[in-house]
Amino acid sequence: MENYITVRHSAEFEYEDRKSRFIAECIPVECEADALAFIERMRKSYPDANHHVYAYVIKENSIARFTDDREPSGTAGMPVLDIIRKNGCTNVAIVVVRYFGGTLLGTGGLVRAYSGAALGALKAAEIITYDIYSGYEIECSYSDYQKIGTLLSSSGFRTENTEYSDVITVTGSIRHDLGGDFEKKLVEITSGRIIIKKTGEKFDF
Repeated sequence: MENYITVRHSAEFEYEDRKSRFIAECIPVECEADALAFIERMRKSYPDANHHVYAYVIKENSIARFTDDREPSGTAGMPVLDIIRKNGCTNVAIVVVRYFGGTLLGTGGLVRAYSGAALGALKAAEIITYDIYSGYEIECSYSDYQKIGTLLSSSGFRTENTEYSDVITVTGSIRHDLGGDFEKKLVEITSGRIIIKKTGEKFDF
């Protein structure tokens, strides 16, 4: 498991150049089947568009695909793919549909238009980093809870639930790379009077 950069949600961006309309949509995907289903949906949503250009990158098996969809080679799909890669993103699919406006844009114009539309959609979809978070269940006395309260809030620990009974039990998570120091500090400030259980790992942002 390792952290990765993707987008938070789907988003659309529209770009126009000399009456040609470029409508770009970007979505997060988990696998190639998701990307292919999205591409098909965009084709059905814009059946009268002149071009349906796409690119996607999938973390699993390091998959990267694109198409120019009848635009001159290298002027459409590859620029869209480059936008995804330059931003370090994976598990992302972008489709840019074009309605031709009657004026040829030339090689440079097409690259700028497809790149601009793709980047607009990517940014609108909110680029985020998924990190590995370690889950914890922390059990302590009421007096020790007062001591660790500041640490819980300042260390980046994400408290999910707190139960009050004979002891206080706090469940939550912290970024994996911060977990070791977090555990040591908990032990230090309670002089070892604390029970720390790891409950697993997950991706979160």
